[in-house]
Amino acid sequence: MLQGKTALITGSTSGIGLGIAKSLAKQGANIILNGFGDTAGPQAEIAALGVKVAYHGADMSKSNEIEAMMKFAADTFGRVDILVNNAGIQHVAKIEDFPVERWDAIIAINLTSAFHATRLALPAMKAANWGRIINVASVHGLVGSAEKSAYVAAKHGIVGLTKVTALETAPTGVTCNAICPGWVLTPLVQKQVDAKAAAAGLTNEEAKKLLLGEKEPSMQFTTPEELGELAVFFCSAASNNVRGVAWNMDGGWTAQ
Repeated sequence: MLQGKTALITGSTSGIGLGIAKSLAKQGANIILNGFGDTAGPQAEIAALGVKVAYHGADMSKSNEIEAMMKFAADTFGRVDILVNNAGIQHVAKIEDFPVERWDAIIAINLTSAFHATRLALPAMKAANWGRIINVASVHGLVGSAEKSAYVAAKHGIVGLTKVTALETAPTGVTCNAICPGWVLTPLVQKQVDAKAAAAGLTNEEAKKLLLGEKEPSMQFTTPEELGELAVFFCSAASNNVRGVAWNMDGGWTAQ
C-alpha cells in the first residue's frame, strides 16, 4: 500500500515509535528512525521487513538538529511522505515542585519538535499533493491527570496543533490526525509501574493492575502494534477525508 513512500518517525528506537515504524514498513514504506539508545537493533528489525531504512540521531529539543534530520531525509529518500511526531519524555511532580528545566524539556520535545518537523515537511507534501502527518498525542491530550502538568499541557497542545494543521491542509491531499493512546507498556510507562511497585511494596504485576484499574476499564494495555495499525489506516485511501481527529485508543478511559 505504501511502496515508494518514505516515513519518518521521531522517537522510534523503541516503544510506540518502533511499533508504528514496523507497521508502516510492513506496508512497503521506507523508514527513517530517530531516537536514543540501541539503534542497530531497530534498524535490523526494519530492514528484515524488506524496505530501506536509515537513522538520524537528532536531539528533538534542538530546532537546528531537527532541520538537519529533515534535510537528511530529503537527501536520502527524496522527501518525507509520512511524518509521525512521536518523540516524548515524562516527568511527574506537583506544579509548585516541578523543576523548570524539566518543564522546558518536555514542552520542547513533546510539543515544539512536532511544530518544527511539520513546518519542514509540509512544503514537499503540498507540492506532491499527498502527505500524512500523524501526531502521537495521548489520552492526556484529552483529559488531565494530577502531577503531569507539563505532559498534559504538551499533549493538549499537540491536539490543537493537529487541528490547525488539518485546517490549513484541508483542500489538499495532505492530512493531519492525532493518536491518543491510554496506557501502553513502553519503557516510559514501565518506569511508572516500577515506581508504583516500590512505593507500595507490590509485585510488578500487582502494580500494573493498580495502574490500569485507576484509569482504564478494559484492564489491558494498548500495544504498539495496535497503534501501528491505526497509523496504517490514517495513511490509507479510506482515511482521505479523516482530518483533524484526536483518535483515542484508551480502553474506555475517556468514555467514563
